[in-house]
Formats: sequence, structure tokens, C-alpha cells
Amino acid sequence: MRRSLVLATAAVATLGLLTGCAAEGDGSDAGGKTTLDVAALEGGYGRDMYAQVIQAYESAHPNVDVQLQISKSIEDEISPNMKAGRFPDVVVLGQGRKAALTETLIKDKALEDLTPVLQAKVPGEDKTVGDKLIDGIVGNLNTNPYGDGKTYTMPMYYAPTGLFYNKGLFEKKGWKVPATWDEMFALGETAKKDKISLFTYPTAGYLDSYFFALLADVGGEQFYTDVMTYKQGVWQTPQAKQVLDLTTRLLKYAAPTTVGYANEQDFTKNQQSILDDKALFMPNGTWIVGEMADAPRADGFAWGLTPLPAVTEGGKRYITTSVESVWVPAAAKNKDAAKEFVAYLYSDAAAAIFAKSNAIQPIDGIVNSLSGENAEFYKVYEDPSVSALVGGFAGTAPVEGVDIKGTLFDTANSIISGDKTQEQWQAALNDASEKLRQAGN
Repeated sequence: MRRSLVLATAAVATLGLLTGCAAEGDGSDAGGKTTLDVAALEGGYGRDMYAQVIQAYESAHPNVDVQLQISKSIEDEISPNMKAGRFPDVVVLGQGRKAALTETLIKDKALEDLTPVLQAKVPGEDKTVGDKLIDGIVGNLNTNPYGDGKTYTMPMYYAPTGLFYNKGLFEKKGWKVPATWDEMFALGETAKKDKISLFTYPTAGYLDSYFFALLADVGGEQFYTDVMTYKQGVWQTPQAKQVLDLTTRLLKYAAPTTVGYANEQDFTKNQQSILDDKALFMPNGTWIVGEMADAPRADGFAWGLTPLPAVTEGGKRYITTSVESVWVPAAAKNKDAAKEFVAYLYSDAAAAIFAKSNAIQPIDGIVNSLSGENAEFYKVYEDPSVSALVGGFAGTAPVEGVDIKGTLFDTANSIISGDKTQEQWQAALNDASEKLRQAGN
């Protein structure tokens, strides 16, 4: 697969130093078994796949007892123990979460060097982990945050994110998926006559995939990088104004329920509006299929995924690629066993289990084995006019009261409600970016 990855590390938020000493002991019980503590985020892919992979691993490694702790708020559960010096051995948790636990350990240099895992053979197979991974998925600031050639977070799953919609509705109406923003807004007017909103989002945080792609669509990879690294005056440029112009115009077509439901308790109601044909497009990732698998839906419903419309007809488009990570705390008790377990996660057996839950790993050739909706989703990378984008703001020293992601994403709620103007939005972004630029110097 062609990979054109534009890479930047995520912003760092300080939760307190987590570099405490590991608890005493080597993790072995009286019978000589090694107890491996694994903590994982229960995301849209569910929890069953982890239990199945662990069962398969224990069958092949009878001297290892894997204890799984999984939760939708795993940071809240493991952080107190970590501060007390009791660390899990393996953690499946990416960047970009509100709690920013992964970012904090990166900042504190509290992660184990996993470069040897790339060079190790996958248990039970002849290939190394590095041999199996797709080009460009390691060696970037997500996996190698210090730029020293060493890998500290391993890419666990990857997924295209973009605008999800009901293909069945478009077929029934005879509508074309917009290829340009002019076509997008024209469709908004057409859909309005049928009392269908053009756009919604689960919560404003889901606009990350939207904004990262739009920044690159408007100004190219260099402009995107300038925004991610807080180049002086970047939010005062014509490109930045165009990004906010397009977004402000799009938000005028947002479903009226969007802001009211854009919270952790009600966000699925905004997602449901796509299944009910009350809204046409929403930014999301491939996990939406599993997350809404049991939800009612309109007759003929079928998930579709499209990149954002092109800024100019035939122009290059980007699609933000979500990458979730697995890592080992530097203070883990069983680091050697942890690294072997991480290597096993890239085995053909484990990959097949994960794929059944739509958790697709960045393993070379895996796309050829996909079927149904996933096969359609991942085909987006085969379009020569579309490039993959791994997004995230560069880390800086924390600045009190400054949250660039919140300023960029959450302000959408205030634009829809009319509480803020586009000019105020742009000014706030410029102010936040400048403060982070100074903090990064």
C-alpha cells in the first residue's frame, strides 16, 4: 500500500510525574509462572477480542498468566496505581485522549524502548515484527517521539477516518457524494428541502480528523506542519481563514440536535441521526460499525466513507489516519515477557482475531484479506488523489489555560449556537498557538 504519512506528535498535558519505582518482585508466582498485567482501553472494538488473543497466547505459553484489565476509562483506573509505583506490564492506549496518559509518559520519558521488538521474530513465525509492518507506520514522531531512532510506542491498530454516511440513502435519492465543497453546500440545500441536515458530529472532539485533513487540503503538507508546530502567525494566514470560512459555513448546515447531544453521555444520539437519515455526514472512524452494530437503522442502510471534499476540483485530498498504540512502562516488572507478548500481538493468529472485531493492524497485506465494509473503507487509500495523514499537535511545555485542541475543536459548538463568531475563533487560535510556540522554544 502506498503510504504518504505526514507526522507530528500529539500535544502533551501534564498529569503529574509517573516515573515511580516498580513494585517489588519479578511477577512470578510460586509455581514459576510469570504473571503479565495487561491494561487496555475498551474502545469501539469491544473487549472480547482481547480475551481471545490472551487465551491463544496462554495456550502457546503455558508459563505465562496474562491478567487483563480493560475499561472505557482505563486511565482513571491505572493512573493511581502507577503513581504508587504499581505499573501494568503492557498498555494498549493511544494518544489524543482527554486524559493524555500516553503523552504524559512520553514527556516524562517513562516508556520502555521497544526497538528490540521490531527486530524480534513474531512468536511462532519466521518474520520479524518490523518485516510485517507497512512502510511508514514506525519511525515517525508518534512511534519515535524523541527523534533518536528508537521506538517507544508500537502502532497497534490503524483506521481511516473521514465522513461517514448512508450509501443506501444516496442511492435511493440519486445523490452523488460531493467531490468539491461547492457540491457539498449545494447538497446541503437539496437535503434541507427533505428536512435532512447536511452535517453532525458525535462530540466536537471528533472534529480532529476533519480539521487535520482540511488543513492539509487547503494549504498542503507544509501548511499542516506549520499549524501543528505553531509557526508564528500561522492562524493569521489566508489559508487559515479559508479553513475557518469553510467550517463556519458547514456548521450552518449542522443538525439542530448536534450541540445538545455532543457529550459523553449522548454522543451516540448524534451518530444515530446518520442511521435514521436525519443527517448526511459525520466525522468518525471505522470503529463506528461495531459501536452502532445493534442500533436501529433506516431501510437499506449501508455505511459509506469518503474523504472531505476537495478544495479545488481534482485537487489532492488527505484522510486522517487514526493510529492506536501499545507500549510498555519503563517501570514495568516483567519487561522481557511484555516485549514478547507485544511481538505476539502482530502474529497472524492475533491479527485474525482482532480483524473479526474490525480492529485492523498495520500489517503488510492485511487489507487483501478484508471483506465487506472494511474492504470498502480501506480502499480509500488506493485512490491516487488521496494521501494518508497521521495528525497531532507538537508537544511543548504545558501552558496554563491553553488547550489548542479544545480551542480548535470545541469552539464549533459555540459557532453553531452563535455564542462566538468566526473572528473570535481565529483570534483565540492565534493566541493559543503563539503561547505554545513560545513554550516550545
